[in-house]
Amino acid sequence: MAFNRRLFLAAGAVALASVGCNRVGSTVTRPADDADVSAGWLMMKTYLMGDGRIVDTGNGSISHSEGQGYGMLLAALAGDRDSFDKMYRWTMNTLRQNDKALFAWRYDPSSANPISDPNNATDGDILIAWALMIAGDRWKESTYRKDAASIRKAVQSSMIVKRGGMSVILPGQYGFQQNAVTTVNLSYYIWPALDAFRKADGDAAWGDVLRDGEALLAKAQFGPLHLPTDWIDLSDEGAVVPTPGRPPRFGFDAVRIPLYLMMGGRGRLAAPIESFWSSYINQGRAIPAWVDVQNGQTASFPLSSGAMTIVARLTGRNILAMENSGSADYYSTVLKALSQIPSFS
Repeated sequence: MAFNRRLFLAAGAVALASVGCNRVGSTVTRPADDADVSAGWLMMKTYLMGDGRIVDTGNGSISHSEGQGYGMLLAALAGDRDSFDKMYRWTMNTLRQNDKALFAWRYDPSSANPISDPNNATDGDILIAWALMIAGDRWKESTYRKDAASIRKAVQSSMIVKRGGMSVILPGQYGFQQNAVTTVNLSYYIWPALDAFRKADGDAAWGDVLRDGEALLAKAQFGPLHLPTDWIDLSDEGAVVPTPGRPPRFGFDAVRIPLYLMMGGRGRLAAPIESFWSSYINQGRAIPAWVDVQNGQTASFPLSSGAMTIVARLTGRNILAMENSGSADYYSTVLKALSQIPSFS
């Protein structure tokens, strides 16, 4: 299964100016209305098809559960119910698995079988459930709330496993547990969503996932830069290492880690990442799109404009740079739009 999605995405040149930092929301499930959130949704909406499908332009124009979740989240926060319902219907009718409330991770309209891989992506499931919770709260819609609860139950029962004394989130149902090792992607820990899950279902259901997730992140500080990698392996003994067979990079997946930490009121846990990015800013150098945490090798191209909005939010710096000469792709736009969402703490 080609699950290393970010390696398909071409990062653009360093871009964009200032963004706001850590605006505080009113509740766990929905922050206060903010013009920046609506602006973020308008950016994301350019990838919405008439049938409710979000198109990943940087990845062969496929769609996936992650993109549907991002779109539904932003539409719910921005109050665009018509668009939300289109995405909701397409997602439930097209991606939902037959036997449980999880979603096929990838839809390729160019294929004879658009869903050739039925595996889920747990970050997509989490995003969809969270978006439905916010929508249910905003529009007082019981169907949204019921579906959100079903997804939370499926994630809690099928995608949370014990390894090395920790409760951890499996990235997908298949392919991430071998012998005495579980593979984890820390960018799948969408902290404000998990906080909302705990508020809805109680600490017994989600408390260990949150506490152990923070502990796992603390262990996943590799090399002299103390940075997490896109993929990590956790052993029965509790040892944490970069996943063998994958590049040991702080890269296209892990760039979301500090964003979700800030959205969940945990920005302090991103201190090593802030130090790494600030070192480049202080020297007036472009931040590379990825760094190998073991040998220090860096990408020959800089972070995308969307990723730079995360840098600006984390460091509190107004970063002025040249606009990207090419059109932004789906993933860069997602990062830019998500960076406009206030903290839910």
